Order: sequence, then structure tokens, then C-alpha cells
Amino acid sequence: MRMLITTALAALIAVPAMAQEWREDYQVVKFGILSGENERDRIARYTPFEAYLERELGIEVEIFTAGNYDGVIQAIAADQIEFAFFGSSSYAAAYTATDGGVMPLVTRVQNDGSTGYYSIIVTRCDSGLDDLASLEGKVLAFADPDSTSGFAVPYFNLAKELDPETYFAAIPFSGSHEAGVQAVVNGTFDAAATYMTNETNGIISRMVSKGMIDEGEACPIWKSPEITSGPLAARSNLPQGLVDAMRTAIMEIPEKDPEAFREMSGGDESTQHGWIEVDHTRYQWIVDMREWLKKQRRS
Repeated sequence: MRMLITTALAALIAVPAMAQEWREDYQVVKFGILSGENERDRIARYTPFEAYLERELGIEVEIFTAGNYDGVIQAIAADQIEFAFFGSSSYAAAYTATDGGVMPLVTRVQNDGSTGYYSIIVTRCDSGLDDLASLEGKVLAFADPDSTSGFAVPYFNLAKELDPETYFAAIPFSGSHEAGVQAVVNGTFDAAATYMTNETNGIISRMVSKGMIDEGEACPIWKSPEITSGPLAARSNLPQGLVDAMRTAIMEIPEKDPEAFREMSGGDESTQHGWIEVDHTRYQWIVDMREWLKKQRRS
């Protein structure tokens, strides 16, 4: 009996020890962030979060950025980074590119309890372009081929009513949400696809708050059905202890470091309340939509 008790105690002690062994192999962990805004602002927003993770995980943490969405997707597919903040479509792209080698951990919850956002099409408020009919023969810029709100969702929904390839004079990619809206304000594009969470939170309000555009220069003229918010995702081949530690740190940041949470959520205009845990089933419809888009472009 004494031997059985001793063996059981040894097993219980060994479990926490084994859970911590991932630190020996992952002394530096990298997380990727997408190119929705300029690199300087991206890094500034996530630097407090980086410091928070280092304190919580007890390891070195590095931010990874790329010039476009695909750079982050390819980095996680090549095991160059461990985690990434994705939009729904870029997560689906990473899931497909890795044959299911990434898994979502958490997604955002807004103050009103919602866990989604919207794709919008914006024009200059003084342009006279105030609906889809007025955009016929005009230039509509999408953000990035792997952007959910900046390409996949608007293209998919527009295609139910019209043929984007022929209805618009051109449908280029701007490279990022900010670049698209800025180009609309500057007159380079007639319209651009981007995102908003609600009437007071989105790319337009963020750019106004940063002094990039003036209030009343860019106006939404079309809004999509609600989109599932994208996840923080992890490589599926990571140690479970590391994945669990990251998920816990993310879930606890609103209480443990409110300032870092506020910054990574978008600053003063943020309406994000916290996080909820998610799994892949939440995003399978996005994977299916991307497959439809791929077939349409091939045909």
C-alpha cells in the first residue's frame, strides 16, 4: 500500500514538472500580427502586450510583422512563429496552407457581448457615391487577398448581386485597410473595402483618432452581414503546456494588465471587453467561403 501511495504522489508531482518542460525548448516565442495598419502603430499597440507575456510566461517574447497578410500565414506555416492574431479569412488561409496545422484559441468579446464585426465599403463623403449603383464603372479597392473584411466577405456578398470583375472599372488591392481608406480620401480610389465593429469603432474612427484623416472625410455606403471575429491561433505542433499558458495569459490580461489590454484593443476608442475560447468549428464556414472564392477566380 505504501508503495502505491508513493507512486501516485510521484506521478502527481511529475505532471506539473512535465507541463513546464516546454520552456527548455521555447525560450523565445514569437507572435505575428497582420498588416491592417502601418507597422509603427502595429508594434506600438502590441509592445505592452509583449512585455505582459514575458512577465506571465517567464520567457522572451517577440513581435513578428510582415508587409502583407500572407507573410504572417507563411511564417506560421514554416514554424517561424508560434502564435498569430488572425482575421477569420487569414486564419482559414493558414488552416488550409498547413493542412489543419493551426488551431484557434480565443477571440474578442465586445462590451455589448458581440463577438463579430462588419465589412464595409467606404467612399469620400463628398463624392456623391452613396450606394453600390453609383459605384458602377468606378474603382473599388480591396485590402488584401487574405483579409476577411477587406476582400473575402465583401467579394463573396457582392458576387450575389453583380460580377465584381466587370461591374467595377478595376478592383486592385491596396495592401492594408489604412492604405485603402487613405487612398479613397486622397482620390486614388473611388471606394475601398474595410471594417467596422459598430458606428463608433472601426478603421475610420481609428484613423481619425490618429490624425490620419479628418472627421467626415470617409463614409460607409455598404455593410455586410456580421462576420465572426478572428482568433489568436497557435501552431498545432506546440507543446500543450505552452498553448495552455498562452491561452490563460490572454484570458487574464484584462484584469492583470488593463493598460496593455487597452492598447492592443485599439486605445481609447476600443469597445472590447475581453475574450472567449473558440475552436475550429466556428471558422469552417470561412474555409468553405474561401474555397468558393478560389473556384470563382479560377473560372
